[in-house]
Amino acid sequence: MPWQTEFTLNRRTKGCYLVTEEVQRHIAKGLEQTKVGILFLFIQHTSAALTINENCDPDVRKDMSDALDHLVPESLNWRHNDEGPDDSTSHTKTTLVGPSITIPITDNRLNLGTWQGIYLTEFRYAPHNRKVVATIIP
Repeated sequence: MPWQTEFTLNRRTKGCYLVTEEVQRHIAKGLEQTKVGILFLFIQHTSAALTINENCDPDVRKDMSDALDHLVPESLNWRHNDEGPDDSTSHTKTTLVGPSITIPITDNRLNLGTWQGIYLTEFRYAPHNRKVVATIIP
């Protein structure tokens, strides 16, 4: 039977963060019930995103943040800036990275590769609570 929960990630400022363990704590009950399946994670925001990337070297997270800043600079003549200079840049980066990820479940655990982890990519300077919907389909 499908399983679903909603949870809030810890508040963070702008940057890329490894959140695999935090997510696993929130979905432990669903994993216990699922020998084989798929986890869908969806972030309910337009200025933060989820992705999967390298889980070991923290420099990868810094490099990723720097690369996204280079691709989507605040220096463009953005029209939508109601919430500050990071407003449209945050929305654009979210579109590039995406609001959701899918991970296979095998033997009641996330079947990530050795060097893979779940990232929250936060694009706002001010810390925000970020809500995530987790759905497990057996």
